[in-house]
Amino acid sequence: MVSRDASRRIEAEQANRRLAQVLESSSDLVIFIAPNQQITQLNESARKALCLIPSAIDTLVLADLLPQSSYSQLIDQGFVSANVSGSWTGELELQRVNNEAVIPVALELLAHRSLQGSVEYYSLVARDLREARAAEVKLKQYQADIDHAARLITLGELASSLAHELNQPLTAIVNYVRGIQRRFKERRSVSWDELQFPLDKTAATALRAGEIIHRMMDFTRKREPAMEALVLADVCADLLQLCGPNAEHQQVQLQDRVDPALPKVLADRIQLEQILLNLMVNAIEASEQASELAPLRVSIEAELVNERLTKGKGAATRMLRIRIRDQGKGLPAGEPQQLFERFFTTKPKGLGMGLAISRSLVENLGGQLWAENNPEGGASFCFSLPLAEPPD
Repeated sequence: MVSRDASRRIEAEQANRRLAQVLESSSDLVIFIAPNQQITQLNESARKALCLIPSAIDTLVLADLLPQSSYSQLIDQGFVSANVSGSWTGELELQRVNNEAVIPVALELLAHRSLQGSVEYYSLVARDLREARAAEVKLKQYQADIDHAARLITLGELASSLAHELNQPLTAIVNYVRGIQRRFKERRSVSWDELQFPLDKTAATALRAGEIIHRMMDFTRKREPAMEALVLADVCADLLQLCGPNAEHQQVQLQDRVDPALPKVLADRIQLEQILLNLMVNAIEASEQASELAPLRVSIEAELVNERLTKGKGAATRMLRIRIRDQGKGLPAGEPQQLFERFFTTKPKGLGMGLAISRSLVENLGGQLWAENNPEGGASFCFSLPLAEPPD
């Protein structure tokens, strides 16, 4: 009996040593905390990350290892939850002692109880998120570069029509000025009444040309996303003007059916313009290629809907659904979702990036993008956007 008890103790000690070795070699930061918040032990990863030496641990308390905001959250939420359910998870920051440097971590707080049910100690298991956060920043920058390049490519596709649109006001300005020269070159005095009309026309036309250039510069400018409440009808009207010359050249009529009285949407204007422009250009090209019987129509519509953001799960949310309807040949046979894969294209000279980027932008704005065939022919590309303010 004594021999059996001794064997059990030896096995238990060996198991404890193995667990200690695993704990010390773990890449996660592990901290043991007494009920009075005294730090009793840290593994090697925690000591290294927090720049601690073993002799410094004896006087440490939990408040020494966290910034004030993270400490308050851990006390108010973490310990309350762990005492009730045994554990709590969250993302906080750890702080090096006597140093302002902080470490973002995903952590789990565990309450360890005795056989009598009282809490003997707590363990805090934290995963360093610095590399993950840095990777997220790089990925975000990469996505921003891709989106910016896509806007330049899309605008390049419209270059000839935009040049024509810009050439019109410039030609008109030249004509107004030459008209003034011809009319008044032989006269020594001119009244304001005679000059006012041609000069007003010249100024208005110059402003129109400036607006075209300003719109193009805004669209191509690289900047951080800025979420704001937007009147969808205003954004659509600007984009239809931008696409107008291209549609006219392709003998396609554009129809604006967006009600200005609809609630505002919450979105970044440049991203929303990029989504709309990609879909409008695709619709114009699809309609132009469908038939020689021109003109065909491309329309943009919007309506309030209840939509689940996750298929089959969660409560429906009030959203604004935008539909761009064309009279083209419809979606290609097969899986419609393939259209949204990067580098998949049905255009002879397409890059296969526009729809993929549009879907990514829509999802970043909190909505969904999909395509479907119209019963009367052609296809519709639809996307949803959250409202700027919840409905009453």
